[in-house]
Amino acid sequence: MKRAAALLSLVLLAGCGTGAQAESDGQNPGTVSIGAQAKGIGKPAELKVAKQQNIADEVPDAIKADGKLTIGIGALPTGFPPLALVGDDDKTVTGAEPDLGRLVAAVLGLKPEFNNDTWDNLFVGIDSGRNEVGFSNITDTEQRKEKYDFASYRQDNLGFAVKASNTWTFGKDYTKLAGLKVAVGAGTNQEKILVAWQDKLKAAGKTLDIKYFADTPSTFKALVSGQIDAYFGPNPSIAFQITQTQGTADAVRNAGVYSGAGESLQGLIAATTKKDNGLIKAVADAINYLIQNGQYQQWLAAYNLETEAVPTSLVNPPGLPKSDA
Repeated sequence: MKRAAALLSLVLLAGCGTGAQAESDGQNPGTVSIGAQAKGIGKPAELKVAKQQNIADEVPDAIKADGKLTIGIGALPTGFPPLALVGDDDKTVTGAEPDLGRLVAAVLGLKPEFNNDTWDNLFVGIDSGRNEVGFSNITDTEQRKEKYDFASYRQDNLGFAVKASNTWTFGKDYTKLAGLKVAVGAGTNQEKILVAWQDKLKAAGKTLDIKYFADTPSTFKALVSGQIDAYFGPNPSIAFQITQTQGTADAVRNAGVYSGAGESLQGLIAATTKKDNGLIKAVADAINYLIQNGQYQQWLAAYNLETEAVPTSLVNPPGLPKSDA
């Protein structure tokens, strides 16, 4: 399918940039540009965000001395739209995660500087102090809390993608999966959840046919062609696909979300700092300022992520238990 191929090409191109990137001088004072260089992924917008001195004063002197906030992004080599990628200018780090970093930096009165690395090197950068904070779809877990502090800002959700004309809804009720063909990525957390539901349905004398495909474009091709009924995957990836296919014959919709941490705990995505470096309260307060003043909601809407909104940013909230991390 041409659109699927085009989407795959976009993802592959997203990994062209490396290393540190200081924020462009093109930013207007008192505003933050979001969705820049992310044509077709985020809706470009200029959000008014002024430095909040009372929150800026919470930043440790050692961190604010150079006037910068160094932000770690783990988007190499290929990026993961709509959350993080290298933009269509082959240099701008863009997407929902770096854009929230830009907004937080503005509240703190600091200039954002991005270190775009692999996932592993993102944490190496936090450990060494090269990254003062990470905004990179990092799940809050109890194991990670041994080394890091967290300020939550999105729900960590999985979602069910279905063809736009399909009226089926999940409703957080696994019994509604009975008799369906559902695709999932092999070796993923969502596969673990889906297999557990399959076992429960089998015990009740019902079936759930789990399907696997080579890649995401192949999965969505199977979905819109009717080979499968649904795809169970990361909610942001589904949001991206919805944005890309809206108004086309390949249009899909989200039929329901489920916590990535399972039934008993709402998983959370969080800004991440080295433990006890003194920055996390200022980051949480900056996020809460954005929530209270509407920029947070505008940021989510720009990337079709409204289903992952949190009412407040919490410092070190309950995370994914060690047995599940």
